[in-house]
Amino acid sequence: MERRDKVKALLGGEVGSLTLKVAERRETRTCAERLVEGLLFHGDDGEPVPAFFVQPPPDAAAAPAVLCCHAHGARYEIGRKELLEGRASLQSPYAADLIGLGAAVLCLEMPCFGAPATEEESAASKACLWHGRTLFGRMLAEQVAGIDYLSNAPGIDPDRIGTMWFSMGGTHAWWLAALDPRIKAAVSMCCFADLDCLIRTGSHDGHGHYMTVPGLLRTTSTGRLAGLAAPRAHLVCAGMKDWSTPPDCFERARTELTEAYAAKHAQDMLGFHVEPASGHQETPAMRRAVLDFLQRRL
Repeated sequence: MERRDKVKALLGGEVGSLTLKVAERRETRTCAERLVEGLLFHGDDGEPVPAFFVQPPPDAAAAPAVLCCHAHGARYEIGRKELLEGRASLQSPYAADLIGLGAAVLCLEMPCFGAPATEEESAASKACLWHGRTLFGRMLAEQVAGIDYLSNAPGIDPDRIGTMWFSMGGTHAWWLAALDPRIKAAVSMCCFADLDCLIRTGSHDGHGHYMTVPGLLRTTSTGRLAGLAAPRAHLVCAGMKDWSTPPDCFERARTELTEAYAAKHAQDMLGFHVEPASGHQETPAMRRAVLDFLQRRL
């Protein structure tokens, strides 16, 4: 069994098997003169998944698309709203900047966040584990179903789909790139570190219950897992004062990821933006690096 399939099995087997269908098209609004739809998806298991969808430019035959994976920060009330409204750890909302790149944008609300938050993360995580699944696997399954939606949406080029975000969303982004070959380019901000190293330093306890994947470190590591995305484009942004990326743990993951891209002769497709004095937040320089990367790679 290939590493990708082994990891999907550890996640509980939902990734790639979940279907999302639009149940309602709710409010519409505009952002930077682009139409934004509030969608309510239903999974084939009946679970509701709200989303914001920034439609492609009306005259586009095949626009790029970005799946934005919202952050955590124990701010369960924010969820998908940060696409349009931002949060304190981001420089500003990203929607207008992505629209400026000519992209369509989809942001799904994850379990335990925003409108569908019917139970707390701890309870949801435990329930999944007792059923042989993982909350992280459920989140990734919904994100992969979001890629399905973008791949089939009118006006979108299915060969130019990227994913990105910050913190939990950045973690989702690099995992999605590793597990789904349809992702052409991924951006992960403030989230990339070797998990075994995090455990040894105690920093792993800063992450929520959602991120627990039993047996993962017997199968792979952060850098080797992320390396499954090679030779597709990947940008990693990190601050060395960030609790989630201690320098030693970041460097171990960075080394393994770089080796994976070198093995595919794709070093030019991998980029790092590292700020020695930055913490767990996006900086102006990160924003510039992210937008430049997406413009070049999508």
